[in-house]
Amino acid sequence: MFTTPSAICVAIVVVAFLLRAFHRRKSIRYIRGPPRFFSLLGHDYLMNLQEEVGDLDFKWLAEFGSTWRIQGAFRTDVIMTADPKAIQHIYHKSAYNYAKKQSQNHMSYILAGPGIVWSQGEDHQRHRKIMNPAFSAAHLRSFLPLFQRVTGKLVEKWKAELATTSEFESLINNWISRAALDIIGQAAFDYDYGVLEDAEQSTLAKAYHGILKDAEFRLPGAMMVFRAAWDYIPVPVLKLFQYLPVDPFTRILSLRRLYISVGKQILREKRPELDAEKRPNSKDIMSILIKANASSEAKTRLNDDELMAEMYTLTLAGHETTATTISFLMYQLSLHPEYQARMRQEIREVRARVSARTGIDFTMEDLDNLPLCLNAIKETLRFHPIVSYLPRVATKDDVLPLMHPITSTTGETITEIPISKGQTIITSFAAYNRLPQVWGEDSHVWNPDRFFRIDVGKQTNVGMFANLMTFSAGVRGCIGWRFSIIETQALVAELLENFQFRLPAGADPTADRKKSELQCAPSGAAMVPLIRGKPELGPSLRLRVSLAPTE
Repeated sequence: MFTTPSAICVAIVVVAFLLRAFHRRKSIRYIRGPPRFFSLLGHDYLMNLQEEVGDLDFKWLAEFGSTWRIQGAFRTDVIMTADPKAIQHIYHKSAYNYAKKQSQNHMSYILAGPGIVWSQGEDHQRHRKIMNPAFSAAHLRSFLPLFQRVTGKLVEKWKAELATTSEFESLINNWISRAALDIIGQAAFDYDYGVLEDAEQSTLAKAYHGILKDAEFRLPGAMMVFRAAWDYIPVPVLKLFQYLPVDPFTRILSLRRLYISVGKQILREKRPELDAEKRPNSKDIMSILIKANASSEAKTRLNDDELMAEMYTLTLAGHETTATTISFLMYQLSLHPEYQARMRQEIREVRARVSARTGIDFTMEDLDNLPLCLNAIKETLRFHPIVSYLPRVATKDDVLPLMHPITSTTGETITEIPISKGQTIITSFAAYNRLPQVWGEDSHVWNPDRFFRIDVGKQTNVGMFANLMTFSAGVRGCIGWRFSIIETQALVAELLENFQFRLPAGADPTADRKKSELQCAPSGAAMVPLIRGKPELGPSLRLRVSLAPTE
């Protein structure tokens, strides 16, 4: 537990600073919200203690409408919104006028270094411009054979497990995470981590496992106060905190050091002067970035620290988040066996057409012609967003428009909110993804068929895929979202064609969600799957796997 006296001193200074800054801002107390209470952390502390991601978001959404006020750290007033028009304004129309919080951004720096997630303003535009060609739709589609090849290895391993038994029970998220790590290694760096072949020998896979949980899950109150104070501490001082000999900093720094040793080896092998013949034909993402670095223009180059940060970020975001989404999809199919059977029938019908044309593997056109599968992916991303919310801070005075009016504390109807410079706004992706006005009255039910009746073209344009906020949106939206979707399409088709998924032995599909084994636990802004009551096991999603029925 973090109890250093310096954190207390910092907190006192910050409280005084905040009280002064607070009085200079326009009051937003007229916006309704949950009761205030005496706490340095306000509702941040309650959100940290939620049993399930979105518990409070959904409660407040139902009580106050799509925009409400909560109490932030140091008794500040924070706007929280799931309103489509407000989200569109923040992420699209005025994106660079709403910056990431310094505390949030510095945690990105500690995790990965000076990469695209950490960069701001012109720096972010430079990172994005350099990386965009590597994430074009056409380029990412060329990775489909790789996705299928690695998935084929996973299929063979599971079939070997089933050679002597009709069914096995396993933490499938660990299996899929291993496959996804091998995929990102080869697609991003042309480097085979070999995790699927021998997970026990992969130090890197073990180090990455559970890092999102370890960095943010159930932080002690003193550590939360310390982290909240980062918004008001000079950045050069903040950079020293990564070396504090306490968790989670020691855990994060250990992983970064391990990855740097691997990353430096990859960079040495990929320098044009060491691999001149191979370079022009290399299609992996890092080769494209290094090729761009040959430019004489400083504005189109990344230095070695930035390249290393991109490598680390791609490895973390490119495998754990996708693996978790696929695992949740298999979990939902275990809860909905009838939909699982429909998906499998659809896959087999397309497989028959592939065989009729003497083909072996699905093409992207084949995968895109699996509407039941695609809708299940969309619905899982909607229902289980890996990032449940993101805070933003206004960099100048503004007016926030609302699509869905709210009622003030005095009974007036509010259609827009004047925003003062420095105002924090939390955009709740979990709540937006459950808005009945957007997704229907059954928005709290997993139902992929909703996408047959929803015309996203008639919705307010916010998200990057299916108008969901799961990949964020706008200029800071997830650059790898297409990679994730294509990878998910490939894995789901292969796994569902070959295997059947069921709940663990003894699990009751009709049980209260809060009593089920699976806990969708908040870890900061992220969501991780845990076995309820056993967080020490790390990310865990247990299912039974058997060969798919032949009919």
